[in-house]
Amino acid sequence: MSYNVTQKLIKDHLVEGEMTPGSEIGLKIDQTLTQDATGTMVMLELEAMGIERAKTEASAQYVDHNLIQEDSKNPDDHLFLESAAQRFGLYFSRPGNGVSHPVHMQRLAKPGKTLLGSDSHTCANGCMGMLAMGAGGIDVAMAIAGEPFYVKMPKVWGVKVTGELPDWVSAKDAILEMLRRHGVKGGVNHVFEYYGPGLKNLSAMDRHVIANMGAELGATGTVFPSDEETKRYLKTQGREEDWFELKADEGATYDVHDELDLSEITPLIAKPSSPGNVVPVEEVEGEPIYQSYIGSSANPGYRDFAIASKIVEGKRVENGVSLDLNPTSRQMLIDLSQEGHIANFLQAGGRLHQAGCNGCIGMGQAPATGRNSLRTTPRNFPGRSGTKEDSVFLCSPETAAVSALYGKITDPRKAGIDYPKVRELEHPTVDTRLLDEPLPLEEAKQVDLVKGPNVASIPEMAELPNDIEVPILLKMGDDISTDEILAGGARVLPYRSNLPEISKFAFEIVDETYYDRAMDIRDDGGHAVVAGTNYGQGSSREHAALAPKYLGLRVAIVKDFARIHWQNLANFGVLPLTFTDESDLDDLEQGDVLIFKGLREGIKQSHKVEAEVKGKGKRLELEHALSERQIEIMQMGGLINWVKNRLEE
Repeated sequence: MSYNVTQKLIKDHLVEGEMTPGSEIGLKIDQTLTQDATGTMVMLELEAMGIERAKTEASAQYVDHNLIQEDSKNPDDHLFLESAAQRFGLYFSRPGNGVSHPVHMQRLAKPGKTLLGSDSHTCANGCMGMLAMGAGGIDVAMAIAGEPFYVKMPKVWGVKVTGELPDWVSAKDAILEMLRRHGVKGGVNHVFEYYGPGLKNLSAMDRHVIANMGAELGATGTVFPSDEETKRYLKTQGREEDWFELKADEGATYDVHDELDLSEITPLIAKPSSPGNVVPVEEVEGEPIYQSYIGSSANPGYRDFAIASKIVEGKRVENGVSLDLNPTSRQMLIDLSQEGHIANFLQAGGRLHQAGCNGCIGMGQAPATGRNSLRTTPRNFPGRSGTKEDSVFLCSPETAAVSALYGKITDPRKAGIDYPKVRELEHPTVDTRLLDEPLPLEEAKQVDLVKGPNVASIPEMAELPNDIEVPILLKMGDDISTDEILAGGARVLPYRSNLPEISKFAFEIVDETYYDRAMDIRDDGGHAVVAGTNYGQGSSREHAALAPKYLGLRVAIVKDFARIHWQNLANFGVLPLTFTDESDLDDLEQGDVLIFKGLREGIKQSHKVEAEVKGKGKRLELEHALSERQIEIMQMGGLINWVKNRLEE
């Protein structure tokens, strides 16, 4: 039988289940990635489970999100993460070393391996011939402990790449073209696999850009083959011995077929407030801008900054425009400095920030109210930038740099500027001084976890009751993101290791009264929420499931879920249900009370679930997609209880 690259990766790591699309499979995980916004909870979960040592080939804890030291909370948590990495046998990437995804690509990514990360953009490392997937933190904790990762077997969406990118068009425009075609939920339960003659015209970092925003398509992952370009990249990082060729077999087939002719792509831009709201740049030309932001895990490469530097060299940013530079790794920042690019930016009026996620997660660089911000980031969900009423456009570095010079959105092809030719460095800096290696086991056993006053243990989780009567506390529409369920940013994320405190921000973007209303009835049986399609899109942060759970959320009923959030809800004992008749959502009102009977046995016996709308004489027919394993987890109140029970046995 002929296999494509995705199927080969799954076949080589399959430990449970069959490779039938839609069925649950268990995969052996070789590597894990955690960052500080989600990793604190992962480390607390490892402690709660009684785990002694990481059982993966390589696990890394990065500090890249919560870098602002406004008070002691973030630095305290950095010390906690460092001690936890030492205790559990993880690599530790110190603050300032860079964003997790490009740093992992530089130092640890290997063709043929599986990577699971508690960050939805972990899929970026699929550029290296890996099966790289985002997941909730507790799934990553389980993988660190040596347990399989369970996911629905995806279909494989083959994208044949031909042609070569024209001048003023880059890899960001290529992935925006995919989003223009398929939207933010078009890739759900699929892995996008890119192949074809056009790949020779995409660098490893170009592929990173495309793979990164596969998360915005809703995909399980994005996979590129491991070829000569992968080999070239690993050689530049001093890791050529980690390379081997991995490509699809002759005659391999795909479940879905697509073709991407690079030569036909034009400059594109995603309008507020969705990565799927993509139009040609020329359609929005002339819109005034306040900010032009270059960087993030979606455009983290040397070329992305160098080409912008050459565009602004010898020129000056328009008055009233903030040109923000967010370098994405320390070693790349060194190269940009040595090649004169940082000087170009600064002389043009740019503002240089530290190597990290920064404004992408709302950690600084928030735009002014009512003003347009151009960003090379992967997401523009409402409020994600840190400004509640934001207006964020997603675009390429070329479009961002040219527009900064003119003070308005500008098609870079029409700027009258000669197109700068920029090449990847043959001998980039390799610097591992801020990436600490795991301690030997006996030394690690002597490490005590350093817990500052903001670190709180995870509260006990109650089991699923048999009968519940819950009011609908929120009724929402389509495409509710995890940023709206639990915001990121400098106000919120410092409380990531303190569940009672971070819960105070739950759903505040949707309804500022939610927290108080939830607390009023938390001890009376809890509540439910209802919503439309693609519920929980975006970030993998499990706090978006944990915080509502802590506040008494028992059931979430929607038209359909985003993959990672659905899994997070199940992991923490919140029953995720979908409408069999989607029009039932229209008939429900906030404040309606739902009555469920015999849930514990009912979900085990059937995927159908019934609920009565109290006082309305209406019954809802609902369904769940939980596996037998997940049903057992649900009955026990969540994965932490399930693991603790297994360890006790």
